[in-house]
Amino acid sequence: MAKSRVQFICQNCGTVHQRWAGKCDACGEWNTLIEEGTAGGIGSGPASLKSARKGRAVALTTLSGDIEDAPRIASGIGELDRATGGGFVRGSALLVGGDPGIGKSTLLTQAAAALANQGHRIVYVSGEEAVAQIRLRAQRLGAASAPVELAAETNVEDILATIADGKRPDLVIIDSIQTLWTDLADSAPGTVTQVRAAAQAMIRYAKSTGAAVVLVGHVTKEGQIAGPRVVEHMVDAVLYFEGEGGHHFRILRTVKNRFGPTDEIGVFEMSDKGLREVANPSELFLGERHAKSPGAAVFAGMEGTRPVLVEIQALVAPSSLGTPRRAVVGWDGARLSMILAVLEAHCGVRFGQHDVYLNVAGGYRISEPAADLAVAAALVSSLTGLALPADCVYFGEISLSGAVRPVAHAQQRLKESEKLGFGSAVLPVGSEEIAGGIGAGAFQPTELADLVTRIAGTRRGRATEDE
Repeated sequence: MAKSRVQFICQNCGTVHQRWAGKCDACGEWNTLIEEGTAGGIGSGPASLKSARKGRAVALTTLSGDIEDAPRIASGIGELDRATGGGFVRGSALLVGGDPGIGKSTLLTQAAAALANQGHRIVYVSGEEAVAQIRLRAQRLGAASAPVELAAETNVEDILATIADGKRPDLVIIDSIQTLWTDLADSAPGTVTQVRAAAQAMIRYAKSTGAAVVLVGHVTKEGQIAGPRVVEHMVDAVLYFEGEGGHHFRILRTVKNRFGPTDEIGVFEMSDKGLREVANPSELFLGERHAKSPGAAVFAGMEGTRPVLVEIQALVAPSSLGTPRRAVVGWDGARLSMILAVLEAHCGVRFGQHDVYLNVAGGYRISEPAADLAVAAALVSSLTGLALPADCVYFGEISLSGAVRPVAHAQQRLKESEKLGFGSAVLPVGSEEIAGGIGAGAFQPTELADLVTRIAGTRRGRATEDE
């Protein structure tokens, strides 16, 4: 019998320690080392499952050669297919993460029903819910008649034996990977060893049979998928399902995809009948806009190949505190501090005695630096009390010297703005060729001070008209 040994494994990064310590040496997290026993190294990886053998030579080839497109299974749900790059790839493993109750199971149930109605064999295995609960959700979504095969099981060996019976499934959905456990590891379900071993078994099945496997993952309080990050490296694609509890829409964001783009999003609207596709998310994010209020600027952003227009709201109010507040929702707080510093240093706009609040409307999150110009315009508008033009969009990156730098896809941003009825734009000098439309008469500042002067000039113009 193999001699059992004890290891201490970090539940945050998966690093193995030979003895317990309060702090993980690899990731620096405290109180994350958990004792896990192994029998002769079982559960440490596929190599430990086999006896040592002599390696065999593999054939080497060149970079040139015939290229075949990845075989895909289109679900028919346009926003889901957009985020995955055109559908589920056969033989691939996909990891879907998101907050509890955000709609992961709802989305996958709708996708499973759509594919099953197309004639594909779909297996849905739940380790968190009973079959009756899944049936109740399917009835609410109007998908109870779809020929989806259900099971409530957590043992990996039992799941693989079940889906191997009969025709090979086209798609296997595991909800969730943290609930699975395998006989090859002695740890409790949800630990690093079990999550890694279970994920390896399911990915090995997908690669060997050609079935697509979707793994649902829990997220931590920081918003990252719980368990070792090595699971994200093992799978072929990672999607995050995002959304705010107070809003009725959800965003499916791609952060890794070996078979497609990594910056696409799919937008859905949550209702009592399930998730509905939103073909034009810009109208959703601008739907409740108040055009005449100061501190609001419309940003023309890009998410992959899709232009998205969203309102950025700023509130600058006098502060009675020694250290004014800086609050940000939906944007990078460090980048807001940088924009405030540039406005003070190069434009003479003082925020030292004011609280600054910044919000991206609708709970949307912006990651690209092209939003700098819109944020600066909203801040100056709120400080001066002057509303920005209602039909104007803003995009451009601001450097520490106060220069406005060009960003990519200017033509696509302007086309989307024109389609939604906007008549003017503020964009950097040096953007790519802009042919007609609202770009022909756009204001193109070279320095941020030019934009501040233009906004402040509105006050002088109004004062002249009043006189």
